[in-house]
Amino acid sequence: MGAGGGARRPVHPGYSNAGLEAFNNRIKVTIRMAYGFHHVINLIALVMLRCGGLDIRLPQPAI
Repeated sequence: MGAGGGARRPVHPGYSNAGLEAFNNRIKVTIRMAYGFHHVINLIALVMLRCGGLDIRLPQPAI
């Protein structure tokens, strides 16, 4: 491999890191949303809420 900095081959052919990149992007967006939080604990809680896989449903009004 040269020093040109080209694209590297994946470790396992046929797999990509798209899922990891999407997860990383979601965390970065959450950090931008949390700008201005006074405590890092609140940021960590927000990241865990958004990326933790919980499906929180808000109450719906009865029709």
